[in-house]
Amino acid sequence: MPSLPAPGVDRRLFLTSLLGVTAAAAGLSGCAESTAATTAEGASTAPLADKVPAGTSLKIASFQNTQQLQFKLAELDDLPFKVSNWLNIGAGPDVINAFRAKSLDLANNAGIPPIQAYYQGFDAKIVAIDITRRPNYLFATKPGSDIRSVEDFRGRKLAFSQGQAQGVVLLRALKQAGLTYDEVELVPLTSNQFLTALQSGQVDIAPLANQQAPAYLQQYRSKGAHTIDTDVVDLLNLLWAPVSVLNDPAKAAAVAAYIPHWAKGQVWTYENPDVWNEEFYVKTQNLTPEQAKGISDLANKPLFPPSWDEAVKWEQETADLLAEGGFVKKFDVAQLFDHRFEGIAAKSVPAEYRR
Repeated sequence: MPSLPAPGVDRRLFLTSLLGVTAAAAGLSGCAESTAATTAEGASTAPLADKVPAGTSLKIASFQNTQQLQFKLAELDDLPFKVSNWLNIGAGPDVINAFRAKSLDLANNAGIPPIQAYYQGFDAKIVAIDITRRPNYLFATKPGSDIRSVEDFRGRKLAFSQGQAQGVVLLRALKQAGLTYDEVELVPLTSNQFLTALQSGQVDIAPLANQQAPAYLQQYRSKGAHTIDTDVVDLLNLLWAPVSVLNDPAKAAAVAAYIPHWAKGQVWTYENPDVWNEEFYVKTQNLTPEQAKGISDLANKPLFPPSWDEAVKWEQETADLLAEGGFVKKFDVAQLFDHRFEGIAAKSVPAEYRR
């Protein structure tokens, strides 16, 4: 299991190489920043078409087939374009690689992947925002751990994913607890490696999504594993797409048409937890009804703000936090947002889901 580099080794080089990020060398030389900034100038500002042209298709991410199931249950599967492929992909680094390979047009992630993509020199834009007010992650300990608070993270091995929401949640928790990066050992992993690392004791702590924690605790609570709750939130749940997709008028129109379905689907799931628990968590994730209820009880009420001001501010704070640790270079995140799409989600949902 890799550990942090010795003093004098470039932290950014270490992390990007371990994460297998493409174009890392360009990013570390500063070219990534200039590349993204240059291509951003070519992003389309043309008005969105009112109608999706016939024959338009999109390749959309749907981790664990959640989107298709959600649309089917909510009767929202009448999209005015063809989905040529629903990709079972969710992790930020995987999404970025799929964007690069042009095998994916639109994805649903948290706030940190667009920052990571920009740092790597890949130009993509945020097109929809859902604000989350409650924590989506718990800090899980390895079996037999004596850690009881974030302050106890000092000197411990912490699973850290630079390009995913889990990474920024960890960094925000450390800052809130007054811990510096040098007081802990950040172990670079992707989130799909967290459970194995915890189970084997290779890390002391890993941030797990609310829906992951019940199954982990069911297996390892008797062996001394537990979770540590915090009030640290990952504010942004968003849709984003490559600029090359958004510069295509037909595809941009399809993205705009997709956003209301996405927003309404989340509202439906929030308003119908019993159905969703049974159809998704119990039938597809093999959780018990009690575990499923525990997850839905922690669910965030969807919030699609008409203005993105809060989202931009939060994204800037996140980018600055990463820059403070030497993980990315400081930049203005305003260029990550395509404001042609601002307000589309808000207009598609009842007023109670706009504020």
